[in-house]
Amino acid sequence: MFFCTECGAEVSKWSGKCPVCGAWNSLKETSRIIGKKKKGKLEGLPNFEALEQNRPELLKDIKAGTQTRLKTSIGEFDGVLGGGIVPGMVVLIGGEPGIGKSTLMMQVSNQIAKNGKKILYVSGEESGQQIKLRSKRLGCEAEELYLLCTTNLEDILNSIADLQPDIVVVDSIQSVYLTSLENSPGSISQLRECTSLFTQTAKTGNIPFFLIGHVTKDGMVAGPKIIEHMVDTVLYFEGETQNQFKILRATKNRFGSTNGNQTD
Repeated sequence: MFFCTECGAEVSKWSGKCPVCGAWNSLKETSRIIGKKKKGKLEGLPNFEALEQNRPELLKDIKAGTQTRLKTSIGEFDGVLGGGIVPGMVVLIGGEPGIGKSTLMMQVSNQIAKNGKKILYVSGEESGQQIKLRSKRLGCEAEELYLLCTTNLEDILNSIADLQPDIVVVDSIQSVYLTSLENSPGSISQLRECTSLFTQTAKTGNIPFFLIGHVTKDGMVAGPKIIEHMVDTVLYFEGETQNQFKILRATKNRFGSTNGNQTD
């Protein structure tokens, strides 16, 4: 298959121009998982076939539920999210190397863990000793903050099933891989399938996910554009690496405004 990195369209033959969105040189070769059987067993995912089939309902008969947002105790971070973290939301955080994405999410994780929530911080780019040094520098000593250093998606999902965390942070989505795909981590196929499985886990278990992503030279999150369509919120961490002040802005938010106004 050939996959358009701009609009996500799939075609069977390569061409210089995407037949759907018209973008030039955007078609990239990719493989795709077909059929229901996959190598290995993803124990962290529920049995979707056993779930009760959804039935059409009248819109006027659906009751509007109230979603309780989880506060991080960092007012600026909560404001960008629209008032806090919504259960089951998937957030993609992009930024240049060295801008402080991992530092920001370590501080956020520590603040939430201090409030009695169980946090699973997954790192595929650093060792446990490296992260321990950063946590000591930041003063992160929350008791409910768990660390998992792996890049294997099956290991991550199995740990989620065993630990039952309240929030999961994945650093980074480009380092995670699925063993049933032969492509290398960071490829279009791996990014799409791993993001899809994380999203399914978040929605079925009401577990918020924060996916840290690298950016390209143009300042966009690396990988196909469809990844930004799959998640609920897209944040960009920007600023000069040597500057003390950074900007966290939202370019997409299904649960709030992207101009920093809180919904509640």
